[in-house]
Amino acid sequence: MLQTKPQNEPLSQDDKLGWLRLSRSDNVGPITFYRLIERFGSAERALQALPDMAAKGGKKGFKAPDAAHVQAEYEALKNMGGEIVTAACEHYPLALSAIDDAPPVLSYFGDITLANKNCVAIVGARNASINGKKFASRLAKDLGQRDQVIVSGLARGIDTAAHQGALESGTIAVVAGGIDMIYPQENSDLFHAIKERGLIFAESALGTEPKAHFFPRRNRIVSGLSKATICMEATLKSGSLITARMAGEQGRDVMAVPGSPLDPRAQGPNHLIREGATLVRDANDVLEIIQNFSGIGFREPIFEGQLYSGPVAVDDNIPENASEDILALLSFTPIAVDELLRNCQLSIPALQTVLLELELAGRIQRLTGNRIVLLDQ
Repeated sequence: MLQTKPQNEPLSQDDKLGWLRLSRSDNVGPITFYRLIERFGSAERALQALPDMAAKGGKKGFKAPDAAHVQAEYEALKNMGGEIVTAACEHYPLALSAIDDAPPVLSYFGDITLANKNCVAIVGARNASINGKKFASRLAKDLGQRDQVIVSGLARGIDTAAHQGALESGTIAVVAGGIDMIYPQENSDLFHAIKERGLIFAESALGTEPKAHFFPRRNRIVSGLSKATICMEATLKSGSLITARMAGEQGRDVMAVPGSPLDPRAQGPNHLIREGATLVRDANDVLEIIQNFSGIGFREPIFEGQLYSGPVAVDDNIPENASEDILALLSFTPIAVDELLRNCQLSIPALQTVLLELELAGRIQRLTGNRIVLLDQ
């Protein structure tokens, strides 16, 4: 499924802006983005095809983001000292590229080379105890001194302590909103310190407020960058448990720091340990597990051969009512595309075309694990 990146010419600035514009288009999530690149061979050709595809799926008047607006966003980012990295760029994080829904484009401040070093995530409660924060800082420092880059989400509590402990050796902060939106504001000094001495990533556009539904998207990047995710002081319904679950789904090691059964903040880590997560007492416990990790990345269907090799062959023999027939087979419970294929009368290329049209129209959502689900519209 995946392979290391072939030797292609670097993307030009126009190519990067095309990727940025396509990634900012309505109903174009990461998985759909890669399908579009695979089908049309370039972001520019995909952008030209979007209105017609969305119309076939039932959505009229589809418009991609204005090219001038995307150009302005990119120039504003550059003026702040930032840059973008795409999944076709040499410095895109290799470990992150191995997940199904890797962000096609990331904005960043700082040293991008940190993202391709050995990374470990530390996540936990915002209302962390004094001892919890001390341990997180010490663990991050100890791992940093042994050539591990610490990844976290810049939240107060455990995240803050982990970043502070790893500031000298190297740390990566992944933010939920735009890269220019510092949240929480109390971490303003830490944000600027990481910008100067570490690395900050954001998937959202400049100026995007960090709203609740953005944090799970942020969490998949935290775990996707990392060989292992360490959870400490987190409740059972916390975002840290979501990050740990995502790490497991991505095939990464899940670790946890145990705590007292009398402390509600210990329920999450203790539950993870009970379910098979590695118990962490110190940096040695972490390094013992991850020393044999080998990341793989880059998507063979997209980047095999030349980057812009032209559109792939498609099946144009699609019945007139194919979209409605497919919708009738779907429900609000996710289903694998392979199962859908077995229950419809379409070829693989024809089905993929119909699914792209329906997703661009906002009628279905594509999930990780090659699954799709009907949306309530």
